[in-house]
Amino acid sequence: MVEAKIGIIGGSGLYKMDALKDVQEIKLSTPFGDPSDVLIVGEIEGATVAFLARHGRGHHLLPSELPFCANIHAMKQLGVEYIISASAVGSLKEEARPLDMVIPDQFIDRTKNRESTFFGEGLVAHIAFGDPVCPNLASVLANAVESLDLSELNLHRGGTYVCMEGPAFSTKAESYLYRSWGATVIGMTNLTEAKLAREAEIAYATLALVTDYDCWHDDHDSVTVEMIIDNLQKNAINAQLVIKETVKRLNAKPPESMAHSALKYAILTPPDKIPAATKEKLALLTKKYF
Repeated sequence: MVEAKIGIIGGSGLYKMDALKDVQEIKLSTPFGDPSDVLIVGEIEGATVAFLARHGRGHHLLPSELPFCANIHAMKQLGVEYIISASAVGSLKEEARPLDMVIPDQFIDRTKNRESTFFGEGLVAHIAFGDPVCPNLASVLANAVESLDLSELNLHRGGTYVCMEGPAFSTKAESYLYRSWGATVIGMTNLTEAKLAREAEIAYATLALVTDYDCWHDDHDSVTVEMIIDNLQKNAINAQLVIKETVKRLNAKPPESMAHSALKYAILTPPDKIPAATKEKLALLTKKYF
């Protein structure tokens, strides 16, 4: 099977990577079901890259319906060591304007109806997650943004991403609450991906693309569907430029990541106590420790 060290997960508006050359579609199955779509593997700047449309091509999966475990497991099957995850978000701060980019370094979990761990069924593991984003990967991503001439947007290094369940957006009371917590942006997907990527020992960073202000903002009622779609399209163009430059930098100098040994001290169950079926199910993640 072809291998790719760099994985890209595209969110709303980013359903393909135009820069990919020599493309092939790879359909994978996992112990956790099928991924959102086939994985598109190709070459960018001399690096083999795996791309996955998070909501499926055609955007037919709700955030709560996403097969998060299968998506990350499929990336692991291809040998992915770094995931760049692009995501459309709403802004919770005045200074994070529509079309801006935020590279969060923290998450707040407000989800309730989704699987967010590979473990269980007789195998217990507790990953460290105090710093949920790989700082070295985030730095490469931020430096790539700053190296490009994207004059219509600002980059915000760091910030907190509130991950809500959806699919409905926030009430104003919720939006005010998240602002009181100091949160920067709000979305529906990336926290779950970050947890699973850490369990899979894959470095993970989010490129959060601001489409509009959340409902706390006085101008929110004037936002139209047409404006959101226009911003999604502009964000997708900018994201592709950023990802292309990031891949170039990662390929030239892959950074070290704490994520790559996240399970070293996380597994609590003695190997001889793990059910054989569970050990087989999670072999891709745990084989180097057993």
